[in-house]
Amino acid sequence: MRNRLTGFLRQAANAIRGSKLRDQRGRRERESQGGRSPQGGREPAPAKPPTRPLVLGGVTVEYTPSMDGDPDPGEVVWAWVSYEEDPKQGKDRPVVVIGRRGTGLVGVPLTSRQDDRDPQVAVGTGPWDREGRESYAKLDRLIALDPKGVRREGAILGRALFDDVIDGLRRLHDG
Repeated sequence: MRNRLTGFLRQAANAIRGSKLRDQRGRRERESQGGRSPQGGREPAPAKPPTRPLVLGGVTVEYTPSMDGDPDPGEVVWAWVSYEEDPKQGKDRPVVVIGRRGTGLVGVPLTSRQDDRDPQVAVGTGPWDREGRESYAKLDRLIALDPKGVRREGAILGRALFDDVIDGLRRLHDG
C-alpha cells in the first residue's frame, strides 16, 4: 500500500512540473476575464484549522475555503487534469482541493460517472456541474495543482462532504 501511495505522490510531483510547461491559453483566458470570479452561493465561515495538522502521504490536509479568487483547500476548482493513459493529454475538470504540499496544492478529481469498481465518495451536486449531476471524488488519484494553473473556482465543498473525502483517502492510502 505504501508503494502505491509513493506512486501517487510521484505522479503529483510530475503533474506540478508539467503544469508549468503548459501552453499560455489558460493564463490568457484569466487575464482577459480580469482574474477568477467567485461562483456559487453564500460562503460558509471557514473552519478553524486543527491544532495539529493532518498529514496524509506528505500532504498537509486542511479545510480553509475562501471564495477570494485564489484556490484553497475545501474548494472545488477547475484545473487541467492529464489522462492516466497519456499524461501529455487531458482536459479541464473539477477537482476538490484537499490540502497543500510545499507551495502547491493537492486535490482529487471529480467525475459524474459512478463506478462501483473504483474507490469513490459521493459529494453531491454543485455549481461545478452545469447539468446538476451527482459528482463523485475519485480517491485513487491525487492531483498536484499549481495554484497559478487553476482555471476558476467552482464552489466550497461542505465540511461534512470534505471530511468524507478525507476519510475515504485515509482508508485507501493508509490502509
